[in-house]
Amino acid sequence: MYALVTGGSRGIGKAVALRLAQQGYKVIINYQSNQAAAEQTLSEIRQAGGDGELLQFDVSDREAVVSALSEWKQQHPDDYIEVLVNNAGIRCDKLLVWMEPEDFNKVLQTNLYSFYNVTRQLIEPMIRHKNGRIVNVASLSGQHGLAGQCNYSAAKGGLIAATKALALEVGRKNITVNAVAPGFVKTDMVEGLDEAELKKQIPLSRFAQPEEVAAVVCFLVSKDASYITGECISVNGGLYM
Repeated sequence: MYALVTGGSRGIGKAVALRLAQQGYKVIINYQSNQAAAEQTLSEIRQAGGDGELLQFDVSDREAVVSALSEWKQQHPDDYIEVLVNNAGIRCDKLLVWMEPEDFNKVLQTNLYSFYNVTRQLIEPMIRHKNGRIVNVASLSGQHGLAGQCNYSAAKGGLIAATKALALEVGRKNITVNAVAPGFVKTDMVEGLDEAELKKQIPLSRFAQPEEVAAVVCFLVSKDASYITGECISVNGGLYM
């Protein structure tokens, strides 16, 4: 059983990769440039008795995605990727009045267009095998919107909408498509934010750990969640603004 986690070398992606390996999946860890972090994640998986492999490509580059996944398919003619976690993402926060086109476009390409780039390559084998699980890592920003994140909110809001649409398309093929919307999580993505001030807005008074988000992602992959599709589950400590 193969599972692909985009942006799987650090943060939420790493936590998801480790947990999927514990569930018996051979985890494909996608990364763009930080090979050392990807190798460390793979090492931890193997030390825990699991297995996996590395797959380098930029999720925002459609040609790179097609090339990497086509090569993987050629190398694994009898296998297919039955679990996809679209996790890779970036932030580039600015008020819209000062946001340059590249700031908007890069965030959309990495956080939203990547959903198409990767999922388009893997959905047909899932349909043929009549089995698949897709989990998209969205965000509180896509549900409510946050000032300074017009680009990020647009991308994550679009990802939630795409989740619901794809779930309708492939449900009859025993493929579930869900999203998880974290709030503030202790990862590189929250660097530069005022944690002490933001904690005051969170009913549970703390940021989440990546493992807490991973637990929900991996539940949605499990057999226990086989009748759940088209949902967006919030993991935000009660932070509904």
